[in-house]
Amino acid sequence: MSKTTILLTGGAGFIGSNMAEKLAQNPDNQVVVVDNFRTGNPDKLPSTQLYPNLRFIKADVNEFRDISGVFYAYHFDFVFHYAALVGVKRTLNNPVSVLRDIRGIENILELSKNTGVSRVFFSSSSEVYGEPVEFPQNEKTTPLNSRLPYAVVKNIGESFLRSYQQEYGLDYTIFRFFNTYGPKQSPDFVMSRFLRQALRNEPITIYGEGDQTRTFCFIQDNIDACHQAFVTNSYINDVVNVGGNNEITILELAQTILSITKSSSEIHHLPPLEEGDMTRRLPDTTKMDSLLSRPRISLEEGIRRVLENPRFLNL
Repeated sequence: MSKTTILLTGGAGFIGSNMAEKLAQNPDNQVVVVDNFRTGNPDKLPSTQLYPNLRFIKADVNEFRDISGVFYAYHFDFVFHYAALVGVKRTLNNPVSVLRDIRGIENILELSKNTGVSRVFFSSSSEVYGEPVEFPQNEKTTPLNSRLPYAVVKNIGESFLRSYQQEYGLDYTIFRFFNTYGPKQSPDFVMSRFLRQALRNEPITIYGEGDQTRTFCFIQDNIDACHQAFVTNSYINDVVNVGGNNEITILELAQTILSITKSSSEIHHLPPLEEGDMTRRLPDTTKMDSLLSRPRISLEEGIRRVLENPRFLNL
């Protein structure tokens, strides 16, 4: 029986590395992971000793010569395109670099179309919704209205996928990721930043009053839902919100972390961000819920799992 060959870009990132490990757990999959380490970390990569069916190649998806060599060396059945410059502050500070990710999206789709890839899975973002006008935010009825470069690139990526499907028959699934957290998350994201500050009894720094709301999705819920869409051929040529379903203010998040960690940290309020910090996020997770065959991991349980994982403070 031949193996299913899968390309995963951005595999040294937080969500990408977890998905690479999930895919490699099936010995019938041959998983090729690429990353250029711009924001990824080699320490996050799954062990090739533990998973001999996984191979890592350092490559930049935004450079056609780089990524085309990977495509022509393998015959990929599926592609998970997770490579991107991420993080609100990082993307606001590097808007031109963010826009270069459009090249990567086009490279991946053109090569997928030309080499017989069956389906492309694309990591989009809740940022495409911009300042929300509908609650919960539904994949079909909520307008995509952000002007931030990161959100614009994700929106363009979604448009590319729809266009390639219409013109060339290349199937896709779009995952719109809302706040996801876990042990391997980079320290500049809100959950991991608050946890590190609390563990060190340093001030927990909140932009503005902290009344902006988010939902938080533990990494295992994210990975299990997306993997289920892959293995069951669900939501082909469709969009799936992937996020938590319990809305909480950022101030409440800080207070929850203080309670769990028993930290002596104080909460300090910083000036609000000039842009990019939306007031409210609440996804319609009906599709995601249909993919998960178990109860979700609660916020408190997820935080405890992060704190118990030895990898958390080592990244």
